[in-house]
Amino acid sequence: MKFIIDNWMLIAIALSSGGLLLWPVLQGASAVGMDSAAAIQLINRAKAHVVDVSDAAEFAVGHIVGSKNVPVADLESKLSGAVKNKTLPLLLVCQSGARSAKAVDVAKKLGYEQAHSLRGGLKSWKAANLPLEKA
Repeated sequence: MKFIIDNWMLIAIALSSGGLLLWPVLQGASAVGMDSAAAIQLINRAKAHVVDVSDAAEFAVGHIVGSKNVPVADLESKLSGAVKNKTLPLLLVCQSGARSAKAVDVAKKLGYEQAHSLRGGLKSWKAANLPLEKA
């Protein structure tokens, strides 16, 4: 006990530096969605369906090859028609990742338990130099 009282400042410095070292790890864990590399593996290995939740104009500018367009406003009514197999993984994509992150909750509510969002959206897909197709 005397050691703790005599060296309280060293202990405080050690605890705060440990916390600062853990901060980036904790921030990364709270990031929503999967990165482009994990998304490619999900598409290729698990035969995931890719659904772009952007509006039609954004979809026409560029989208992931083979993806289907179901705007986020129509997701509840049209997703089950676009993707019938609820057991396969579902990758939801938008331009920045914000709408697709919210769309994951809607998809899970509809019974798509393996719904995922592409973190960073099509911006991160383009940054990784991955292919896009235009309508």
